Amino acid sequence: MEEVHAVSFGSALAALGSGIVWVLQNIAASFYNFGYAITHPQLWLDWSDKQSIMRFVYYGGSVEFFFVVFTTFLIVTAIGLWRNEFMWACVRGLEGMANTIGRFFAWAGLLMVIQQVVIVFMQRIFTRPDISMGFGIPVAFDISWWAEELKLYNALVVTLCLTYTFVQGGHVRVDLIYSAVSHRTKRVIDMVGSIIFMMPMAVLIWLYAWFFMWRHLIVPKPSASEDLDRLINKARALRWNVETIGFSPSGFNGYFLFKVLLVIMCGLIFLQAVAFFYRSFLEWKEGEESVGKYHDKDVLEQGEEPYDHAEF
Repeated sequence: MEEVHAVSFGSALAALGSGIVWVLQNIAASFYNFGYAITHPQLWLDWSDKQSIMRFVYYGGSVEFFFVVFTTFLIVTAIGLWRNEFMWACVRGLEGMANTIGRFFAWAGLLMVIQQVVIVFMQRIFTRPDISMGFGIPVAFDISWWAEELKLYNALVVTLCLTYTFVQGGHVRVDLIYSAVSHRTKRVIDMVGSIIFMMPMAVLIWLYAWFFMWRHLIVPKPSASEDLDRLINKARALRWNVETIGFSPSGFNGYFLFKVLLVIMCGLIFLQAVAFFYRSFLEWKEGEESVGKYHDKDVLEQGEEPYDHAEF
C-alpha cells in the first residue's frame, strides 16, 4: 500500500514537473513566435493566399497565440511593478478604450427604438411590405428583415458596452462578504477574481467563439482539434462561404455578425480583466486615497438626476 502511494506521489510530482517545463518552454518560444509573425506578415495576413487564411484561423485559437498574449502580460506586469506610473497608464488606456467603445455603441439603443417606431408606422399605418432607407442608393428590404435586424442593435449594446458597464460599476453585484471587509482585502478579492475568473472565462469563450465564427465564414469548416498541417492541407479547397441564411425567407441574413461580435466581446473582457487587476493592485499598494484614481466615470449633471418619486 505504501508503495502504491509512493508511486502515485512520484507520478504526480513528475506530471507537475513536466507541466512546469512545458509552460516555461512555451513562454521562451513565444518570443520567437512573436518575432517570426511580425517579420513574416505575409504568411498570415496575405488573404489572397488560401494557406495564409488557414494559418490565421489556426493561430487565432492556438497555444502559441495564448502564450504570446500571456508572456506579453507578464512583461507588461513586470514593468508596471517596477514603474507604477506605467501600470497606471495601462489602466487609463484600457479603461479609456472600454469607455470610448461603450459610449459610442450605446447609441445603438436609440437607433433600435427609432427603427422600431418606423417599422410600426410603415406596417400598421402605411401598410407597406418593405422599407427603403439610404441616400442616393437606398437599401430596400422586407419589413420582416428590418424587424429581425433589431437584434443586431441589441447585440451591439450587449457585446460592445459590456466592459464599459463594468468600468462604470453598473454591473450587478451581490455583496455577502465584500462590503464588510477592509480596503486591502477588497483589492485582494478583486485581484483574485480577475485572475481566477475573468481571464480564464474570456480565454475559454474565445477558444469556442473563434472557431465557431470561422465555421460560418469559410469551407471546409475548420475545427479546434485539427493541427496546422491538417488545416494547410484543407486550404486547397478553401472558399468563402459567409452565412447569409435567415430564420425566415425574407428575414435578416447577417447572423455571421453575431459570431464576430462574440469574439470581439471576449477580447474586450480579457483586456478589461487586465486593467481591473492592475487597478486593484495599485489601489491595494497605494491605499484608500488611490480609490477612483484616473477613473473616468460618468456623472449626472445638474437637472439630469433620475426622477424617483411622484408628487400628487
